[in-house]
Amino acid sequence: MLRKIPVIILILFAATTVIAQVDKMEPPADTSNLGDKEILMKHEFTFGALLHSNGWGINLRRGKHKTAKLKRMWELDIVSMKHPKEFKSVNPYFENSKGFVYGKMNTFTIGRIGYGGQWVVVHRQDRRGGGVEIRSHVYGGLSLGFAKPVYLEILVPTNVPFEFSLSTEKYNPDKHYIDNIYGKAPFTKGLDQMKVYPGLYIKAGMSFEYASRQDNIKAIEAGIVIDGYYKQIPIMAFADNHPYFISLYIGINFGKKWY
Repeated sequence: MLRKIPVIILILFAATTVIAQVDKMEPPADTSNLGDKEILMKHEFTFGALLHSNGWGINLRRGKHKTAKLKRMWELDIVSMKHPKEFKSVNPYFENSKGFVYGKMNTFTIGRIGYGGQWVVVHRQDRRGGGVEIRSHVYGGLSLGFAKPVYLEILVPTNVPFEFSLSTEKYNPDKHYIDNIYGKAPFTKGLDQMKVYPGLYIKAGMSFEYASRQDNIKAIEAGIVIDGYYKQIPIMAFADNHPYFISLYIGINFGKKWY
């Protein structure tokens, strides 16, 4: 029965629940492991890179301690998103042909803008540096998908036998085949035809902060992200396309803290 519930509704419920819980939580500050209370730095900014099961991306975050254990966080992700059926091909009949993904209609990029929180699970032993701090995190918010049409360089026969010219054309599965595709056209082709798909996302995971200085941030994190949209995203021509993406990810973040 759950299958009949649109993924977008489940993500909306989860994202709004995350925001509500972060805003409502007002636990007293636990300073038992902090030593001098004044050393707690309330503000931070981080940037990082991530690899996920369907591509790669970058991340920016701005956070503020609500208590010693809880931080409110705003984040921005920009990630590429591939279809599981994408495989690189080359035209076997022409030397020096360029690689392309046969059947790919659109490249898909996601921009996420979200809000959430980080909770300390294990404090580091020395707040001034040393040791590892373990945190859990949950974020949710807006997921904007950008689908750009794929353009290819197509081999067109000339009046001279066994000679061809190249034509840059938008991929059409009804007339472009592996034997008449020379390769992928420049990425800039098709930018003016990009379509936007609004959706929602929910993200959860763990992070491990190991910076040796109190005012620095160095952290490795891992988790899962679900992006959901109101309709199928047309990435591949000869495979099932879905209105959602489920990705496992691992990332590294760097940043600064201040009072």
